[in-house]
Amino acid sequence: MEENKKIREEVLQSVSGLSDEQLNVQVQDGRWSIMQVLHHLHLIERAITFVISDQLANGESKSISDKPIHLAVNRTTKVNAPSRVEPPKRFITLVEMKNKLSQSREALTKVVDTADPSLLEQRAYPHPVFGELSLKQWIPLIGLHEKRHLAQIEELKEELN
Repeated sequence: MEENKKIREEVLQSVSGLSDEQLNVQVQDGRWSIMQVLHHLHLIERAITFVISDQLANGESKSISDKPIHLAVNRTTKVNAPSRVEPPKRFITLVEMKNKLSQSREALTKVVDTADPSLLEQRAYPHPVFGELSLKQWIPLIGLHEKRHLAQIEELKEELN
């Protein structure tokens, strides 16, 4: 979780000097605004927190090998977000989004901190690219996913200028 915290701080630092208007601009049709990227990060973290919680309570134990989740930061492979984590097209302030991101992080931290570590290793949930991932690997994947989108945010910031 420490690495996730560090990456989240980098994401928030990256957008700190931008106005709400800049954050909500779509620089190209068919591409997300920076705010939509942030909203997507919130939706993903919330969804993964639910999956971890649900699998801890109801999942079956199995043997799962570690997957190369470090590849998640590679943006040369385009991955379309599932519709449930696709951000809506609406104006959101940075204050509102920071609150959402804080809430989803608090919920994740609570689940992870109270989880039985052996269950995190023995329970799994399928990822659209990596296949069966242990719940333990889903936790750092959140940070890697945010790092992937941090690069996207930086690109969008350049296009704003």
